[in-house]
Amino acid sequence: MKKLKATLIAITALCILSAHSSLAQTTRQEDNSQINWMSWEEALAQSQEDKRKILLDIYTDWCKFCKHMENTTFQQPDIAAYINNNFYPVKLDAELKEELKYKDKVYTFVKNGKMGYHELAAELLRGRLSFPAIVFLDEGLNVIQSFVGYKSPRQLEQIATYFASDQYKKTPWSTYQRSFKSMIAE
Repeated sequence: MKKLKATLIAITALCILSAHSSLAQTTRQEDNSQINWMSWEEALAQSQEDKRKILLDIYTDWCKFCKHMENTTFQQPDIAAYINNNFYPVKLDAELKEELKYKDKVYTFVKNGKMGYHELAAELLRGRLSFPAIVFLDEGLNVIQSFVGYKSPRQLEQIATYFASDQYKKTPWSTYQRSFKSMIAE
């Protein structure tokens, strides 16, 4: 009887472990279908450990096109997987009230009329406060390029692959654009 009980407990434990392993694998796969946004601080810390480019989505809460991009482009599974695999993705509220540090300088919120802006957003966008905006930083945390306005999944795929693969260092954008083949299913 004790052997039967021990066998049943062992089988139950194996079933539970198997189910947990399967669930963990499914969860990891699902996580890659959504962008794993990091905080600014997390991305900076992670880039010190493992050099990788940073993709910043600079947005505001009142921006209609920011919300549309979040609900369309950033929800596209191929885009999410590509961004997760090739960048440290960061969402940065352009009206954030907290201090942020970048390259040994502290950036703060600046009141401007009824609203205001965060100095880091202005710095990264070189004063062009238009939203949504995507900013690419290289492995040394230098701005490579910024893009303002809504980007469709195909547009963002083309832009992101251009920077992730370092094509921007050797291929003119117009040449890359003409030869680009999308991997996103229609």
